[in-house]
Amino acid sequence: MTLFDYVKDGGFIMYLLLVFNIFGLTILLSKAFYFLQFLKNINQHAAVLLKDFQSKTQALSLSTEGQISLLKEEIAVFVRSMETWLGTVKIIATISPLLGLLGTVVGILLAFQVISQQGLGDPSLFAKGISMALITTVGGLVVAIPHYIGHNYLVGLLDKIETQLEKEILMKSFAGKKSEA
Repeated sequence: MTLFDYVKDGGFIMYLLLVFNIFGLTILLSKAFYFLQFLKNINQHAAVLLKDFQSKTQALSLSTEGQISLLKEEIAVFVRSMETWLGTVKIIATISPLLGLLGTVVGILLAFQVISQQGLGDPSLFAKGISMALITTVGGLVVAIPHYIGHNYLVGLLDKIETQLEKEILMKSFAGKKSEA
């Protein structure tokens, strides 16, 4: 059997899982590429963020602690803006096993309907419903597991980005103040 045969045998739920899988993997791959490229150029991004921060806070007279606090808040807001679509990946990872379970229940229901209508004379009719049940269970897990792992990996990359941005910006910000003094 080919992969498409499994999808076809799993019915509507497998088609839905296939769409979720393609959509989610597209998000995962594009975000991973973007985050890794961002990390390669972290110094440049930090310089831009610091320049923006300095232009916003020129008129404010803040203590060093106030500047650090405001700077960390600005970085957190920036990093949160990079989280776009990660919630979708998490939703896919969460609902895929549930859709697989729904397919399991539907498949077993179909199997019992066949038994109630035609008896156990032809086991192949009963097996079709059980097969659908198992295919959708596997399909839900096959979609969920990589999305769950990918989501956690990307969240880890975002944490790393935030930490490195803070480090770079704070070092650049206070290195300039030490040279002025």
